[in-house]
Amino acid sequence: MNTGLILLMGGGLLLLSLLASKVGGRLGLPGLLLFLIIGMLAGSEGPGGIAFENYEITQFVGIIALAFILFTGGLETNWRSTRPVLWSGISLATVGVVLTTGIVGVAAHYLFGLPWVVALLLGAIVAPTDASAVFSVLKERALGLKGNIRPMLEFESGINDPTAVVLVIGLTSMALHPEKAPLDLLGKFAVEMALGGIFGYGLGRLAVPLINRVRLPLEGLYSVLTVAIVAVIYGLTAAAHGSGLLAVYIAGVVLGNSDFVHKRSLRHFHEGLTYLMEVGMFLLLGLLVFPLQLPAVAVPSLILAAVLVFVARPVAVYLSLLGVRMPLAHKTMVAWVGLRGAVPVVLATFPVIAGVPGAPLLLNVAFFLVLVSILVQGTSLPFVARWLRVNAPLAGPSVMPLEYTPTGAGKNDLIEVTVPATSDFVGQRILNLGLPAEALIVLICREEQYIIPRGDTRIQAGDVLQILAARPFADTVQARLAAPRSEPQPIGDPG
Repeated sequence: MNTGLILLMGGGLLLLSLLASKVGGRLGLPGLLLFLIIGMLAGSEGPGGIAFENYEITQFVGIIALAFILFTGGLETNWRSTRPVLWSGISLATVGVVLTTGIVGVAAHYLFGLPWVVALLLGAIVAPTDASAVFSVLKERALGLKGNIRPMLEFESGINDPTAVVLVIGLTSMALHPEKAPLDLLGKFAVEMALGGIFGYGLGRLAVPLINRVRLPLEGLYSVLTVAIVAVIYGLTAAAHGSGLLAVYIAGVVLGNSDFVHKRSLRHFHEGLTYLMEVGMFLLLGLLVFPLQLPAVAVPSLILAAVLVFVARPVAVYLSLLGVRMPLAHKTMVAWVGLRGAVPVVLATFPVIAGVPGAPLLLNVAFFLVLVSILVQGTSLPFVARWLRVNAPLAGPSVMPLEYTPTGAGKNDLIEVTVPATSDFVGQRILNLGLPAEALIVLICREEQYIIPRGDTRIQAGDVLQILAARPFADTVQARLAAPRSEPQPIGDPG
């Protein structure tokens, strides 16, 4: 196959997927589901007729894609909202994955007649929630959730993949070498997680001054720099036998909550790169699966999917969050957003490549469960959120055109504040707001029109204010302008 034809096919599939995502949004279907379907239709058993059965390439591409998806997820993680759910997320990502593995493994043993180790291997393959699926579907459905539900889901999906990877690799080894002790798996897990955390945090902290001080001649080169940083962090951690996926996620969290040059444009770059990775990965996985093989496992796979969605995931969530003070409806929503995506299919390639007996069956069942999860859970999220009364208004995307490039010194912030209708500042002139000298309103967005502020400009309800403020004042200014108050008072020293 020549280069031109490969580019034509790849570009055509990508373009078709982008168009399908717009159609899917109008129909209420997750884009990831359409990407999978397009990949299946383009495969050897579909109209496209593209023959593809290379598990090594699938695994290689899948791991690279997951590394960048997790890094982007870390960049977008707000540590202030994540810190209260830190231990809950860790519990879900460890205890929850192990519990899900056990429950699904027991069901798979009796449904498919698999040996216990292989059945548990299937449980480990489908146990983790998928970061790309969770991040993508929550954004796509513009779903706001009350309390700590969203940060808990995003944090769990960002750190549970390493647990599943260790379980899958360990159980694969045990399936081929039954004499291996299960305790070896526990020790390997502890070492990989510890090294992943240490390398991720340490290298993430080193990346901040590197980005700020390297002084590259072109802004676009900073995107290349961050791609190199992700690759180095994953590679160094993996070389030290740590979890590279956990390391890149933690490094992303460190960077996302630090000041560095071109932060806004770099986040936009990685958002686009992540979308490309998601589309490519799901198309590739669609090509890998043979649809005509799925009907043979359809009935037991449907039952197993029901066990996963309605038994294993809820039990794992409720037990993992047993001591957490959280409303039952919130825990139930966490259980329902246990989306499975490309990760299970990537994990299923490990036993296939290793030559575990019956491994192709695991791949087909895993793919079937992914389809059911995205189709059932992904499409029903808004309805379930309303039914549980946990849905909340979601802040719209930033509409302000000005971009602030910090120098790394961390002395100022450019903040955006939406003035509510109940605010006492509505109707007041800017000169009467009592803003400190260290805070300046630089732009106002009103009904999709941009207004250059002057002292006599009156604030209106719904105005989006872009304010440049010294860091000690930024949070105070933002809180007092955005929140309704009973008595007007000047915004002065934050104390």
